Amino acid sequence: MNQEQVRTPEEIIQSYQDTFSQNISETRIERFTTGVKKTEFVHIWMKVNRTVFKDAIKHLFQFDKYPHFAVSSGYDTADNIDLIYHFSIYHGSRDKELSINIKVSLPKSDPTLDTITDLIPGALISEQEKQEMLGVKIKNIPKDKRVFISDDFTKDVYAWRRDETGPYKYARNLHEVDK
Repeated sequence: MNQEQVRTPEEIIQSYQDTFSQNISETRIERFTTGVKKTEFVHIWMKVNRTVFKDAIKHLFQFDKYPHFAVSSGYDTADNIDLIYHFSIYHGSRDKELSINIKVSLPKSDPTLDTITDLIPGALISEQEKQEMLGVKIKNIPKDKRVFISDDFTKDVYAWRRDETGPYKYARNLHEVDK
């Protein structure tokens, strides 16, 4: 990768804003240094609307031919389920690598999202995890089966949910003693 191809974090955010306008929000750049050499690490954060989520992932390929998918994380935020897909671009380019974190909020009334496995096959296990642990429905996922929770575990109970679909009615407080 030559120097001309590497975009600054500001240029990347501007490209997303130009391309997705009202469908992108909460953009920010975090910079921090570490180590004796004070190596800088840069994290780009953005929130995208579900309607442009897959296109936003495709947009990463404008900056790097092979964006590196690390993992997706997710959490229950009362009315929504928020998923964050964590990527890095310019992987292996000394002092140029950028972390890009794309957040999407899914309403609990319809927690569905298109798979990105057709773009990045390595996302499969993370997307399966979000289905099992948060009750997200990943549309067109190539392997729609449980991986982390046994098949005989109660359906429609999700380990990471904090609402009535969470595991609380099945969990025991072992510190409590019957008297």
